[in-house]
Amino acid sequence: MKKYVFLLYVILGFSTANVWAQDNQECLQNLSIFAENAKVKNYDAAYTPWQAVRSTCPSLNVAIYSYGERILKDRLKKATPETKAEAGDALMALYDDWMQYFPTKKGKNKVGDILSSKAQSMIDFEIGTPAEVYAIFDKAYAEDQASFTNPKRLYNYFKTLYDIYKSAEGNVTTEALFNKYEEVSEKFETEATNLAKRLDVILKKEESGAALTTKDLKRRRVYDTNANAIGIFLKNLDAIIAKESSCENLIPLYQRNFEENKANTIWLKRAASRMDSKECSDDPLFVTLVEALHALEPSADSAYYLGLLNDKQGNSEGALKYYEESISLEEDPYKKAKILYKIALKFKDRGRKSSARRYARKALEFQPSLGKAYLLIANLYASSANDCGQTQFDKRAVYWLAANTARKAASVDASIKKSALKAAKSYEGRAPSKTDIFTEGKEGASVKFDCWIGTSVKVPKL
Repeated sequence: MKKYVFLLYVILGFSTANVWAQDNQECLQNLSIFAENAKVKNYDAAYTPWQAVRSTCPSLNVAIYSYGERILKDRLKKATPETKAEAGDALMALYDDWMQYFPTKKGKNKVGDILSSKAQSMIDFEIGTPAEVYAIFDKAYAEDQASFTNPKRLYNYFKTLYDIYKSAEGNVTTEALFNKYEEVSEKFETEATNLAKRLDVILKKEESGAALTTKDLKRRRVYDTNANAIGIFLKNLDAIIAKESSCENLIPLYQRNFEENKANTIWLKRAASRMDSKECSDDPLFVTLVEALHALEPSADSAYYLGLLNDKQGNSEGALKYYEESISLEEDPYKKAKILYKIALKFKDRGRKSSARRYARKALEFQPSLGKAYLLIANLYASSANDCGQTQFDKRAVYWLAANTARKAASVDASIKKSALKAAKSYEGRAPSKTDIFTEGKEGASVKFDCWIGTSVKVPKL
């Protein structure tokens, strides 16, 4: 009897294996068909073979979900009012299955990417309430920040919370809104730094005179596109919070929460940073925050703020000492570059142009892709037009130097390319005209600036 049972199992096993092989072969064929159609955006033709693969072999290949997202979004765009709900449910179910079968890619977690894509689709196709959308964004951020990197989705993560905050039924506190803003803006900064590190490798190679490979050029285009997106959405993020983070709102909020958070270095850093950026640092509360922060954990941030306090008190020597301490305490080169840039801005505001340029150049040594440092230097040059040069022609020649520096900013940093090129065009408009060059007979000549600038510029050829 046991022998017959064994033979039955063997027969059934072979039969099951054979069915599985047939199904798998059919799935592979359908996979190839729908993928080829999806690649050329023929989503109608892709739908039926895609549906067959998804229902029979849901764990066969991640393309079921990456292309399936495009296929179902296309169907949702074309849906009638009667079929829209069903099409929306199908797209939401796809994300859930994606999470089940392919939560990782090449060994790395993709939960944050998948969930944030789901939340973004809910916004795009008006599925669910703001609270439901925010809950999914928040889950993506809480479970997997590493793959939650898309600038548009990060922006909408905060924007959704802001909309809830502003709604009549919203129960979001101002403090919770500011905390989320700080978290998301810091995430933007992290992603911008990650991009800058990769871009700087290419820029240094380019500066050395080495030829860029096809792969280098392709990567550069990708980095520039992503850097530009980060710049746009971070600016939009700041525009939203600017409506709420006036000194009139910030100071009472931080005063109210200081006692509870006076031993919380993260809270103190964020509060001091926000007050500094909103120019609320004249308030005594700023001194309280900085002193508490420095007492808890002397750091690059606290030293910088102490330098700022000394600056405001007119103690230039003491300010410079703290600024330099801030630079020496910071070990991360990209954070060091940001501190150096902020110091350059402070010197610029005080009219110390040579010092401002020196610190801006130091910042560029640590981050060659920090375009705003070049833009700051360009502005310093342009503001010196009446102070440098003996003749009117030479004075206005400074604008060529400013324009060249602004174009350098545009070439290294796509996030400010538009504004940098606009500045360059403005500077060129104030430089000597072609008629001036011809009249002065200075085509191709060098104009030397003996003022603080201490360099020269070549007159353009006619």
